[in-house]
Amino acid sequence: MTSIKRGNARIIFHIDMNSFYASVEQSYDISLKGKAIAIAGNPKERRGILVTCSYEARAKGVYTTMSVWEAKRKCPELILLPPNFERYRIASHAMFEVLRTYTKQVEPVSIDEGYMDVTNIDSNLNALQIADDIQKRLLMELDLPCSIGIAPNKFLAKTASNMKKPMGITILRKRDIDKMLWPLPVLDMHGVGESTAKKMYSIGLQTIGDIAKAEEGVLKEALGKNGIRLKKCANGLDDRLVDPDSVYDTKSVGNSTTLPSDENELQELKKVFKRLSTQVANRLEAKRLAGPTVSIQIRDTDWRNSSRSQSFQNLVYEKEKIFEIAWSLFTKNWDGQPIRLLGVTVSNVVDRVDSTEQLSIYNFEEHAKEEPILNLVESLQQRFGKEMITRGQTQARKPTYESKTSFSKDFLDDHKDREKK
Repeated sequence: MTSIKRGNARIIFHIDMNSFYASVEQSYDISLKGKAIAIAGNPKERRGILVTCSYEARAKGVYTTMSVWEAKRKCPELILLPPNFERYRIASHAMFEVLRTYTKQVEPVSIDEGYMDVTNIDSNLNALQIADDIQKRLLMELDLPCSIGIAPNKFLAKTASNMKKPMGITILRKRDIDKMLWPLPVLDMHGVGESTAKKMYSIGLQTIGDIAKAEEGVLKEALGKNGIRLKKCANGLDDRLVDPDSVYDTKSVGNSTTLPSDENELQELKKVFKRLSTQVANRLEAKRLAGPTVSIQIRDTDWRNSSRSQSFQNLVYEKEKIFEIAWSLFTKNWDGQPIRLLGVTVSNVVDRVDSTEQLSIYNFEEHAKEEPILNLVESLQQRFGKEMITRGQTQARKPTYESKTSFSKDFLDDHKDREKK
């Protein structure tokens, strides 16, 4: 066998499972195959939001994030199912195990997608044949469809996997970007959301080709450093490596919830923030993490999104403190419009065991209260050994936690545990 590598170019795959949650449900219950189904957080709530839907449902005009009542209006025969997170976790684990039979250079990025670097695989097959083999195996062994993008870097591979769904395989070479990539609208570009797109429209950028050809100074003024990065991507440039260890690089921990009805009662909203803060704190505790920045997300009934954040000198991880900051941010910035969705996030997180809280005039009193205890601990450690007595927060991390939101990212913990075995 010989390496499939040709020249100096890398060969990167992006594997994107098609309508993953819905496909898992159809695989689990074959009576659902060929039917319009959707997964909703709470199918009984008319204002609930669809998490995903099958391609049969999409053919009837149903789409992800559509409200339950609107989806049922467009497609009366739509079958609504609650999410089964454990089922999706098992399917995801099986999917990544298949990918790792080809190469260890596999980088999971969410529950239903990941990158592979197949550059140095020893095989008699070419890249297209390997992708075809992967796609067929996932369908035959797991009964799950996927699309695969093949390209010399991660950005182009991700873009390519979106071009043919379901069950597509697309090759996107740098020499083809002027024909395949540049004509697409800016919103079709990976990394460009509604907010960024509006800024682009304001400076006359309508297509990805416009971004590729725009002056760097203009982009930097409108979008900051992100503008320069997007210009490079639009020109097919991306030097990020496929990193199997990236699952260890958690940057933020957050939870959000869609409210069962549009809400503007302050006390009810306060309860939601307390619940979200507790969930975030539980997840931080499970991972032994803390961060200096707390942010909130607000979506009103007109689907307008806004966010606010506040950073601190010291790390935050306790539910009371998270709630205090989140509630303050909300009450200072809420315009009184009914709320559809709320979110709370702690970001720039680090391992609590590896971090050292900085003593300042703001926490001196707290540390002063601890000093007699610390002196006692030090004395006991000298007598019995340092490993015998530690702070509670340095104990081994909990294997599980209750929160189910942000599940598509939290599943990455499974891959961390896998590496330890």
